Amino acid sequence: MNRVAQARQRRQREQESGPEQIYVPPGWPEEVRPPGAPDWETTAVGFLLDCCPADYRGYPVLRRHPLVLAQFAKEFVEGQCAASRTGLAGVRRSLAGLVPPHAVEQAAEAWQEQQAQLLRVRRGVSLVEEALRGQEFVRKL
Repeated sequence: MNRVAQARQRRQREQESGPEQIYVPPGWPEEVRPPGAPDWETTAVGFLLDCCPADYRGYPVLRRHPLVLAQFAKEFVEGQCAASRTGLAGVRRSLAGLVPPHAVEQAAEAWQEQQAQLLRVRRGVSLVEEALRGQEFVRKL
């Protein structure tokens, strides 16, 4: 069973276990336990490290201070979002005549999928950062 499936099952068990349900907003990463749950910051650190280049794991300050790590992750993911926008904007022009037209379209589709994934990751990183700063999420009716 992969980590995401395990996180979903754990979250479902937590929600079913008692009247106190911890609310997390849409876009909250599946692999991160809700704020206030036991070891939630440990799962947040794992998620944030997964959003960053592997060499970020070598900086002790990022492991000791989750909020510092969140800032690094936010900046890194934002850079990836900007790069995907630039890549998508220029893919047709830069590849036209060099590869078959269907390959150009497939490349554009790949950029679009990557951009959508990065937007989801950016939302998750932002929510985790807010929670690390003490933001409490309240369900809106």
